[in-house]
Amino acid sequence: MKIAFIVDPLDSFNLKKDSTYAIMREAASRGHQLFTMQQDDLAWHKQSVTGHASRLHLTDSTSTNLPSWYRLEAAADTPLEQFDAVLMRKDPPFDMEYIYSTYLLEMAEKRGARVFNRPQAIRDHNEKMAIARFAQFTAPTLVTRRESLLRDFLGEHADIILKPLDGMGGASVFRVRAGDPNVSVIIETLSSQGARTIMAQRYLPEISNGDKRVLVIGGEPVPFCLARIPQPGETRGNLAAGGTGVARELTARDREIAETLGPQLIAAGLLLVGLDVIGDCLTEVNVTSPTCFQEITQQTGFNVAGMLLNKLEKLT
Repeated sequence: MKIAFIVDPLDSFNLKKDSTYAIMREAASRGHQLFTMQQDDLAWHKQSVTGHASRLHLTDSTSTNLPSWYRLEAAADTPLEQFDAVLMRKDPPFDMEYIYSTYLLEMAEKRGARVFNRPQAIRDHNEKMAIARFAQFTAPTLVTRRESLLRDFLGEHADIILKPLDGMGGASVFRVRAGDPNVSVIIETLSSQGARTIMAQRYLPEISNGDKRVLVIGGEPVPFCLARIPQPGETRGNLAAGGTGVARELTARDREIAETLGPQLIAAGLLLVGLDVIGDCLTEVNVTSPTCFQEITQQTGFNVAGMLLNKLEKLT
């Protein structure tokens, strides 16, 4: 297959952790041809969506210094339907430029391009808001820009989490308790004085045991999750916020959540999803560029990238 990856700059990859790199390695080991482009390489011209794509060759080096871990051929504008699969692996922020990219990718689909995850599905599943589709699995949650409702929610639950709807890696996530003298400024800052919608969730003390990343590939759960355990004194388990990743077998509840959501996710065109589960509660549905492949594989021996490629090969 010819597989195109829409990614952040290759030199920004952390080879020890990057899931896209793991996917690339697995695809190359199977003899697939790899191509790479960035978000700004997409264009619509003469009724076709093209990518200024370079053929990507992986080397045996895992160093970010020269010689590099990759070699690129000269880039060429290529209609996206000429690839067997296009993997959208650009990290957030999910801003207007990201949305414009999904518009372009959706137009490419109409000409026969096979894009994973589907661009419409990415737009339709905000990674925070998507839990509302599966409310039977969530903790008490409020989405609003109104300070009065947020204060009422805090008064009801006494200990809550506040976060933006477009963040990643634990950025701008606050734990707020009743009586916190900073509650006003936190709400004002996150909501931009009521101009920006945010999310509040009841604090889940089970976070001390880890914020679990449960991967769902082709509608089926990976049998192991990565529990991201917060540093002492920290409420965020995200690896980007200093959490420690520990691979574990799925619990019965993890599997129940994943197996319930799986058929709906794949039907929507979401080949790869990362569910965030704290205790028994679903907290996020990650659809842009889910991670944790390498950590799970290194600690358990289960080839997560291999599972993804198996599914992708059947779909293309």
